[in-house]
Amino acid sequence: MAEVCNVCNLDLSKEDAGDGPAVFVILLLGFVIVALALWVEFTFHPPLWVHPLLWFPLIIVGSIVLLRVFKATLIALQFRYKAAPGVRVTDED
Repeated sequence: MAEVCNVCNLDLSKEDAGDGPAVFVILLLGFVIVALALWVEFTFHPPLWVHPLLWFPLIIVGSIVLLRVFKATLIALQFRYKAAPGVRVTDED
């Protein structure tokens, strides 16, 4: 990861998204993949080997793409609301 943002010069060395983006990606991608897998299974009745062939690449590519998006969004939200460990933001701030 870069130490400083190329656009806004934000010091990224102190930014930490933690496990938040991974949780959102697991929930979102898991819901979509399971729904699609059930639809394919009950609509086309493919052999069992077709499911890993379809879903593994989609899971891997989707995870990589979505993790980047969710991590960037979470860091942007932390920056926007000046989030810090142990600091509570209220409407008065």
